[in-house]
Amino acid sequence: MASIRPYTLAVPDHQLQKLRAKLELAEFPDELDSAGWDYGTPLADVKRLTAYWKDRFDWRKQEEELNKLPNFHTEISVDGFEPLNVHFVYQKNQAATAIPLLFVHGWPGSFLEVERILPLLTEGGKETPAFHVVAPSLPNFGFSEGPKKRGFGLRQQAETCHKLMLQLGYEKYVTQGGDWGSHITRIMGLLYPKHCKASHLNHISPTEPPTITKFPILALQHTLTPYSSLEKAGIARTQWFNTEGRGYDQIQGTKPQTLGYGLHDSPVALLAWIYEKLHDWTDNYPWTDDEILTWVSIYQFSTAGPAASIRIYYENRHAKDCGVDALKKYNPHVKLGLSYFPKDLELPPRAEGRTLGPVVFESEHKDGGHFAAHERPEVLVDELFKMFGKGGGAYGVIEGKVGYE
Repeated sequence: MASIRPYTLAVPDHQLQKLRAKLELAEFPDELDSAGWDYGTPLADVKRLTAYWKDRFDWRKQEEELNKLPNFHTEISVDGFEPLNVHFVYQKNQAATAIPLLFVHGWPGSFLEVERILPLLTEGGKETPAFHVVAPSLPNFGFSEGPKKRGFGLRQQAETCHKLMLQLGYEKYVTQGGDWGSHITRIMGLLYPKHCKASHLNHISPTEPPTITKFPILALQHTLTPYSSLEKAGIARTQWFNTEGRGYDQIQGTKPQTLGYGLHDSPVALLAWIYEKLHDWTDNYPWTDDEILTWVSIYQFSTAGPAASIRIYYENRHAKDCGVDALKKYNPHVKLGLSYFPKDLELPPRAEGRTLGPVVFESEHKDGGHFAAHERPEVLVDELFKMFGKGGGAYGVIEGKVGYE
């Protein structure tokens, strides 16, 4: 079995120097009068952030903070691919019956999204469930290596995460994810139902309306029950995303290499590309310049390079298995928790979410967006406590152990 090694983030000085040199030479396009966020990331914001990144942003200070997290590396072999060094954050709880929880990020997120929920989850005890928390950098993201061959899709990402949990000694575990994390953990439940016992999702997609043949009761409810105000707002948000916000998905899912040249060579292009999503996908979240640039810098300094991260879109779109059709399947073996935040990207009617599996926890929120662990950490943790705690729908899901001291 591969060894589990402590890992320290240490971006070489020459990379920092090269970044500053590129930022010094940056040139900017013009902008139409009164152009707003509907045109894309505003010029004034990009100029301000570029100047701050070049002259005042302290990566070493951020790196020091990131190194306070319990970072590790291990090698994982995925069928048909070369072994990969995988980075992950791992906080073990002292409670003997703590629940192993895998937290999986998406794009343009990273392992950093676990930072705010990590202490809240691992402090559980007498009144709330306790968790062992594992948060990997997915292959091609952050400080994990990326494969050199095509075809590393959701099945392979799921295999990586599953094997990581096995290497840490967790034969049974639960998961939490949004964005690609929700897709990957869903695939884990389909591939490894004897191991993945429950999943909490804060991005419920893709779904389909319940049919009378597969879900007769749900179909009747869906047909006869009027949509709630939150459901109507969610449908409108989904329509906005599909018409005004999905361009990146089309590009990254069809021609990732072409876009990759810009993301790899130009830190300004990378900044503008990611910051647009941080702005549009959150609920008036008050991003600081340091927060934005830390998120972007993790891509800038990533092991596989920023272009590698977008290949997951192509691989998913062109997958022969474990693609969109698999994600829509009802999985009777894995208990589900579903959380709807109004500024997420795709918000289906609640009946559609219930076609994914046995829903044992469901919540609707009046605020919050796509990056729930970062935007609303206390809310997300409270939901996990309710789902897995006494009286919750997933109470005792791991051999009757619920994480109490």
